[in-house]
Amino acid sequence: MSAYCIFDITEIIDKEKMGEYRQRVGATVEQYGGRYVVRGGEFEVVEGDWQPARLVLLEFPSLEQARQWYNSEEYRELKALRLAATHSNGVIVEGV
Repeated sequence: MSAYCIFDITEIIDKEKMGEYRQRVGATVEQYGGRYVVRGGEFEVVEGDWQPARLVLLEFPSLEQARQWYNSEEYRELKALRLAATHSNGVIVEGV
């Protein structure tokens, strides 16, 4: 069953670090069988007061693969880079 990583980037505080992150992260996602479904782009808030600066949605073949990617050695340095470059929220959720 597919699983999804949803990242709500509420503020980018270091564009240079975020640029480096964007250049390098795709290979780690692919290594764990993931793919980008949403990577930024135009959006419209239709309910509530949610105001992300950037939305990212990744799809993985399973919850286990999503967790393995997020906690992997390959992603560890990049995750630290993203966390230093942004204020964000993230969840991993199993699909239906």
